[in-house]
Amino acid sequence: MEKKATWLVIHPSALLIAFILKQFLISSTNADVFLWPIPQSISWGTGPPIIISSNLNISSPRQMDLNRAVVYYRQLILSEKWLPVQASANPTSLPSTEAATNYSLNLLQIKVEDISADLQYGVNESYSLIVPDQGGTATLETVTIWGAIRGLETFSQLIRVPSGKSEGESIIEHGVSIHDEPKFAHRGLLLDTSRNFYPVKVILRTIRALGHNKMNVFHWHITDSQSFPLSLASEPLLAAKGSYGERYIYSQKDVAKIVRYGRSFGVRIVPEIDTPGHTASWGVAYPEIVVCNNQFWVPPGVAWVDRFANEPGPGQLNPLNPKTYEVYKNVVDDLANMFPDTFFHAGGDEIKAGCWKNSTDIQKFLQENHTLDEALTRFINTTRSFLTSHNKTTVYWADVITSTVAKVDPSLLPPSSTILQNWDAGSEGTKSLVQKGYPVIASDVDWFYLDCGFGNWMTNNTNLDQDFNDDPGNTFNWAPQGRGAGTGGSWCAPYKSWSRIYDHDITANMTSEEAKLVIGAEVSLWGEQADGAVVDSRLWPRTAALGESMWSGNRDAEGRKRSGEANDRMNDWRFRLLGRGIAAEPLQPLWCLKNPHQCDFVQ
Repeated sequence: MEKKATWLVIHPSALLIAFILKQFLISSTNADVFLWPIPQSISWGTGPPIIISSNLNISSPRQMDLNRAVVYYRQLILSEKWLPVQASANPTSLPSTEAATNYSLNLLQIKVEDISADLQYGVNESYSLIVPDQGGTATLETVTIWGAIRGLETFSQLIRVPSGKSEGESIIEHGVSIHDEPKFAHRGLLLDTSRNFYPVKVILRTIRALGHNKMNVFHWHITDSQSFPLSLASEPLLAAKGSYGERYIYSQKDVAKIVRYGRSFGVRIVPEIDTPGHTASWGVAYPEIVVCNNQFWVPPGVAWVDRFANEPGPGQLNPLNPKTYEVYKNVVDDLANMFPDTFFHAGGDEIKAGCWKNSTDIQKFLQENHTLDEALTRFINTTRSFLTSHNKTTVYWADVITSTVAKVDPSLLPPSSTILQNWDAGSEGTKSLVQKGYPVIASDVDWFYLDCGFGNWMTNNTNLDQDFNDDPGNTFNWAPQGRGAGTGGSWCAPYKSWSRIYDHDITANMTSEEAKLVIGAEVSLWGEQADGAVVDSRLWPRTAALGESMWSGNRDAEGRKRSGEANDRMNDWRFRLLGRGIAAEPLQPLWCLKNPHQCDFVQ
């Protein structure tokens, strides 16, 4: 499986080639225009500002998803009166429209080679956008409608108001030529809706924000031990009994709305039903198929290594009970019809030996000289067949072949139909997985977990009952061992800043052939301390950092890390997201934006 789609070459006219060659000599930067993510190639013209006509028309092929996007972006372009925050610090330097009275842009013409290409992994998202120096008609040429949606986002970001005006005409500062495509085909966000519930409108807003950042995967971690919030026709009891209540259930209509909305922004919806661990919520409806359910997660007298779960809410599916597979197949059959994406995330992480060994069935199984590896193998072999019958590519957490508790032999999971997601083994873990031939999604906790650093959420934790700072490392939470030496911080502290996310190279120390198997990355927001009230500030603008690093990379043309240069654009983008209804958190005092480079660590 390749890292990128096979890009089709668009053959421009000789006149267009001449235009591009001319623009090549012109600066590729513009001090008052802040694009996010920065395109792969951008060349500015030399003419005066171009006025955006109040009657701007966008013509495009007839295709439902693209047409919805066109309606959205036309309204955004005509209503968003954006002035870069940095530029407003010195309004006298801003362009005026006085010299541009004869130059206006009346039409954006979209040309698509293949309007039938579906929104699936590896689809071509490249585009070429030309705005002539003289205005008139801009052209957006793409191979697929999904590239057109990316180009519409870039076009919207080119537009701003002149001279500090908040009313009247908007402009593009100069003519411009942009040629762009993503570096990685998989650019995603994982959102956990089991531990805390997110209203549908919040999910839709999150998907829209992903589209604004040219990200293309909403990894929906739907269920976990805490709740089963999805209504299924074949298994209605799972949500009826396993959710937090009627107000906290996603209906089939909700799912259809989310999938349809995602397509309007070029965002795939990839469902995850995590099994066989993290399944206590299944046991409310079917107690016979879940072991160690309704027990304390670390029973009194039980050693930490034999705990039933990593956090409260233990429960794992019983791989020896035939009923388990009957229920599981019904779940898969329903989800396969609800989610058109070819990827299906089946979990496979954090199996706890203590939980399975608490089952008399599994105790007997082990006494007959079987192993937990064999128990997991039986589960994976059986459930995988349900997924392949729907032509799904199965995504698993890497634990499924790396865990020291229970794992399957890699020979049973062919790389041709399996993707592994690495979350806890760093770049070395990703390298190890691609060396086995697997396509890999990077989402390492040390760089990409957005829930880290918000403190301990456990109650009755005497480790925190101190009147002095006993946690100078500010790292670890409730467990006696793990990623740090402290006792008062969250388990995966510190907080992951945008620059930490941005600067991480997911293919570090790999050969070019190994790097091809890293299909992209995801940031993750687990739900212990997040819900719809705080989700925007938890996600944005930090998630945007991954958006750019996965789209155009975190290095400039000379191979230098560009997080310093990106800071100005990121700050401006945060304010623009606010204007678009995304409550992104601040990155710095506003003073830093008004005084460029005065907040640098070194001069």
